[in-house]
Order: sequence, then structure tokens, then C-alpha cells
Amino acid sequence: MRRALITGITGQDGSYLAELLLAKGYEVHGVVRRASTFTTTRIDHLYEDPRESLTRLILHYGDLTDSSRIAGLLLEIAPDEVYHLAAQSHVRVSFNEPLHTANVTGLGTARILEAIRMVGLPCRFYQASSSEMFGATPPPQDESSPFHPRSPYAAAKTFGYWMTRNYREAYGIFAVNGILFNHESPRRGETFLTRKVSRAAARISLGLQKRLYLGNLDAVRDWGYAPEYVEAMWLMLQAQEPADYVVATGTALTVREFLAHCFEHVGLDWAEHVEFDQRHLRPTEVDSLIGDAGKAERELGWKARVHGAALARLMVEADLAAERAAPPPSRLHELLRDPAPAPRQAESSRVRRA
Repeated sequence: MRRALITGITGQDGSYLAELLLAKGYEVHGVVRRASTFTTTRIDHLYEDPRESLTRLILHYGDLTDSSRIAGLLLEIAPDEVYHLAAQSHVRVSFNEPLHTANVTGLGTARILEAIRMVGLPCRFYQASSSEMFGATPPPQDESSPFHPRSPYAAAKTFGYWMTRNYREAYGIFAVNGILFNHESPRRGETFLTRKVSRAAARISLGLQKRLYLGNLDAVRDWGYAPEYVEAMWLMLQAQEPADYVVATGTALTVREFLAHCFEHVGLDWAEHVEFDQRHLRPTEVDSLIGDAGKAERELGWKARVHGAALARLMVEADLAAERAAPPPSRLHELLRDPAPAPRQAESSRVRRA
């Protein structure tokens, strides 16, 4: 039985990856941060009480800022494969918390790699790199495209990318970078753009919400389906030799087009319900990210099947089902989830079609 360790197992990608590995017969270990609230919603359906059955999913407390704990977990678990997915992963938040983002997202990767080296663990290591590293580089972007990060998050991910390559080249560790373009699902966090849009479309159609506040509608992104992208992660660690791969659909939508697909699915005109909020703008914008995953298709046999329009409909359907089944949230919960916009200013107006 192969053994895998997943950091960020409670996130969108971690939960889908845990499902995939368990289905393949792995023993799966996940690292979670200690908190006063439960954060395991996405993996609760996978977990069995170890006192009542022989479970193949084991969770451990840990933190990417604690080097000794990371080394201790690697020694204790002795995984065959390490999937490093944990990060401060919200791009807009990284502008507000650049040092925290650098410490967790950037140095966290270095701590794991150094622990693998010091322990002498013969494992294979996957680093969750990001298309945000390309930033201002014109599309299409592939493995040879230069990086031009435009946020603290992207800069931290770029550091993690180069540390992964350095440990591969300097110490012979089987370490790979998966440069994943935007990938979404019904498990995406509710503060991320696609989930905000799909959830708002569902809630507005059900009379549970009136407006949605967004920033730049002209940004172009390559959106894929998260369960397919974790398959690519696994395939990278099954290859004969370690290498870095772009994972993308090769197609693109603007935020405006994604909005239209979501709202059209519930019979609404998005322009009647969406308003501009300047607080959602980034200090430095990334205009267009469109990936070329030709290398992954040639060498790994991986190719995206679900593209942006189908993804939008899939997410709205899931949010409709969830909202119909859920008890009404408290007003405080809603305010914390998506704060009301700042007082109207001259530049704040209803978003128009143009």
C-alpha cells in the first residue's frame, strides 16, 4: 500500500486529491492546522472513526511555519509521495498580508523540501505552482514562458517554484512543479471569484440575495475543473523522470462571460444584479492567463475535458441544490462572508454591459 502525505487536504484540491488516492488504494495522511472551528467539511465524507474501523485516511495537526513539526511528520509517516497544496492562496488578500503570504506560501515550500533533504526521505514531491506566476507575460503561457508575478502571492509561488527546481537539480529529489491555471468546482471557497458568481446566481434566482459586488470584469482566465486537475498532479508523480508541467484547458473566458453563463443558466440578466466595488480591484492586475498544456498531453496523456461554460453551469447547479437544502444563514454570517460595499463614490456605479 502506497502512502501519501497531503498538505492543504481540507481545501478544494486536497479533498479531490484525497478521494482520488483513496480510490487507488493509497493510505492518505493529511496535515491540518489547529483551529477553534472545524475546517474538514470537504473531507468529512471520507473520514471514518479509527476506533471503529481500519481507516486509510489519517489527519495530523501541523503548520507550514513550524520546521520541526514538518520534519517530525515526514519521519513518522514516511510517505512515498508528498503533495504540497497548502498556502495562503487568495491573491487579493496577499496584498493586505504580504509577509504572511511569503512566510506560508513561499518559505513553507522551502521548509518541506529542506526537511525531506535532512531526513533523507526517498519520496516524490509535488509543488502546487500557479499560473499567477506568469502575471504580465502575454498568453498563451507554457513551461518556457518567463515569469512576471504581479502580486505577493504570485511572487511567493515563484520562489516555491525555483526552490523545487533547485532541490531537484542540487540534491536529486524527485520534485515537480504543477503550474496549474485556474481550476474551480462546487468546493471552491465562497470568497473566490467563480464561487461568488455561481453562488450569487443561484441565490438571486431563489430570492435570497439582491446584488453581487465585483471588480474587474475584463480579466481573462483559463478555467478548468478541479477534479481533473488533481489527476494531473498524480500523473506527474508517476512519471519516469521529474519535470514541470502546465495544466490548463487552453480556452479562455472573461469574468463578464463567466458571469453571463452563470446567470443565463438561471434565466437572469447579470447586468441587472451586479455592481462595481473598487475594493475588489488589485493594485496590479493580471490581464490574461491562457495555458498551453501540450506537454502534459504528450508526456502524461492528460487533457482537460470540462471547459469554462460547462464549468459555470455545473457550479450553479450545485449551488442551487445547496441553497435549497440549507437552513437560512444569519445576517452576521452573510456580512462576514461578503461585506457591504464602501459608501458610493463617483466611480462606483452599476456595471454596464460595455
